[in-house]
Parts: sequence; structure tokens; C-alpha cells
Amino acid sequence: MRAFAGDEAPELTRLVARNLCHLMPWMPWAAEPPTLEANEGYVRRTMEEWNASIGFAYWMREDESGEMVGCAGLHARPGPGALEVGYWVSRDRVRRGYATASARALTTVALGIPSISRVEIHCDEANVASASVPKRLGYRLDRIEDERADAPGETGRTMIWVVGTETWVTSTSSGPTP
Repeated sequence: MRAFAGDEAPELTRLVARNLCHLMPWMPWAAEPPTLEANEGYVRRTMEEWNASIGFAYWMREDESGEMVGCAGLHARPGPGALEVGYWVSRDRVRRGYATASARALTTVALGIPSISRVEIHCDEANVASASVPKRLGYRLDRIEDERADAPGETGRTMIWVVGTETWVTSTSSGPTP
């Protein structure tokens, strides 16, 4: 994973354009084709959020090819003492461990911050692929909340997966899981 440095908008725009149908069911921002200008703004905002310590967005780079294959981040949406992990992976790279590896790394980093005691992953009940990530990492399903469906594939029932500092230390003490 790499923090955005400011020059990633062209590659991000191409990646999102190639994955629009893959992302559209779950990502409200994928309702429209990406533009270079919009992604320049996104990259700029992520860098501002990073500097303000309110969000930490990354792009995933495949070691072998050097290609951008998705994005992941930590977001302050849950409120004090918690961060939310988010991720998406290019359709031609799914089921290769990118989402799990990025969520594992981000969870470890988040729970290493003294003021953070809980990390959450939110996904719609119908998004089985996304829900497999927190299950694999030992998160527990805390609750399901009824919310407005913002993307075509959503049911409006959001699963909120949670892991805390003590549980994470225990679940990762024997090393990372595949």
C-alpha cells in the first residue's frame, strides 16, 4: 500500500473506469464514469485528510507488475476511539488476498494508535465478498443496521464488523493468517 502523493489521479481514473461495473453495485461514487478532474480532487482531499489526521487513504500496488490494483483506507466515521477500514480491489485481482492484507495491515496500524480501541468494517449484507474479509481476520459481527441503500446492489442492511485491541492482539499473536 502507498499513501497518495499527488500524481496518482490518471492511473486511478483508468482503474476505476475499467472497474465501473464491478464497483457500481457497492460504491455510490461509482454511479458515474470517473473523470480526471474528480480524481485529482479526490487525491488532493485524501492528502489534506492525511495531514489533518482525519483519514488515511492508500492505493494498493501489485509488487510484481507495479500496477495500481485498488484502494484502502482508515476513516474516522465511527466516532471517538474508533476507525473504519474500507477497501476495494480491481475485478481482475479479487480473491488474491489484496483486501484481506490491506485490512489486516490497517487494523494493526489503527489499533496501535493509543486513542483507538476499536476498528470497524462496514458492508452491505448482500456484499458477500466484502464480508468475507472481516470474517477471515477474526472481526465479530456486532450488529446490522437498516440504512438507506445508496448503490444498486445494496439491500440497505449494513453489517458492522468490529475488532478491539485485546481481541486483535490475541487473534494475531500467532502471526498473520492467509
